[in-house]
Amino acid sequence: ESGWLSRDPAHKDRPGVLSQGIYGARVGGPRHEAKLRAALKKYTDVEVLGAIPSLPQVVIPERHLGLLPAKEESGASSIVAAIAEVVSRHVDLDRIFAIAGSSPPLSSSSCPPDRPSASSGRFYPSKVRIAVASDQAFTFYYPENIEALQDAGAELVPFSPIADPHLPSVDGLFIGGGFPEVFMSRLEANQSLREEIRAAAFAGLPVYAECGGLMYLAREIQWDGAVRKMVGALPCDIRMTARPQGHGYVLLEETGRSPWPLGGAPSKDRIKAHEFHHSEVVNLSGAEFAYKVIRGHGIDGRSDGIVYRNVVASYAHIHSVGTPRWAERFVEFVRQSQSQGVVPARGTGGKNE
Repeated sequence: ESGWLSRDPAHKDRPGVLSQGIYGARVGGPRHEAKLRAALKKYTDVEVLGAIPSLPQVVIPERHLGLLPAKEESGASSIVAAIAEVVSRHVDLDRIFAIAGSSPPLSSSSCPPDRPSASSGRFYPSKVRIAVASDQAFTFYYPENIEALQDAGAELVPFSPIADPHLPSVDGLFIGGGFPEVFMSRLEANQSLREEIRAAAFAGLPVYAECGGLMYLAREIQWDGAVRKMVGALPCDIRMTARPQGHGYVLLEETGRSPWPLGGAPSKDRIKAHEFHHSEVVNLSGAEFAYKVIRGHGIDGRSDGIVYRNVVASYAHIHSVGTPRWAERFVEFVRQSQSQGVVPARGTGGKNE
């Protein structure tokens, strides 16, 4: 364990949990460190692996929804380097590596289910190309989700909704989370791309969007008195709010209305995800929902996952480990749409073609 250690006897023998070391953070100085080490030695049998001092000179900028993304922080590399240098001086890394190396193998019950991949011996009949929005406005992607899409047979094609004038030639589209509201003027200015995405969505292109992606696909974003046009692939608008509308873990139940049900067929499978958004959907009409909200807020406290044509756009962020069939089902739907003659998005230029 790291970050928290309970000395409650009720937690002492938790199956699968073995605490072999601890380090202090934001330690005030040598005297503070000595007191911490003495107290831990007296009251616990846990090895102290280091004491990291307070670092007032290392500041990571924040705004609504948390830390400033690395793609927006020009000094991100220097911040990481400064933290690494301090950790290397104040933490016994060799001892940490030794402890990690002595850990017993994980049992099969501790591992997530295997997902299909070339390494597992399961190959897919054909590659499909899926565009992935990736720039300063869209940065919230779990690496495991990207890997899951690739394992399912997708060739991922990154593009920038801010800078690229055209959508690359693709069979599907994935727009993840981010801060479209911060860059809404620049997103609005890229009219050619917005129009191409809207036309492709209306023609039946499979599109999956999460949070910031949902906001971008709406007709407009309203924030601090300003209104900026977005893609218009969804029959709704987005209004920014001062307080979070949804924050934390969510539990969703499939309604069976998604073009690619995550359970593999129309079902009521439950999905664990999370949400964190300072915006709300307004003026929504003519849409169905992919999920019923059991816990959380979603779109309106009852539903999430706007379904419109072959678009699914939700506030929920899904993780492929918790929902193993998410990527497989989406890629399979993209493949089916391709084979059935759904018109793919064919860009007219750009570096990603």
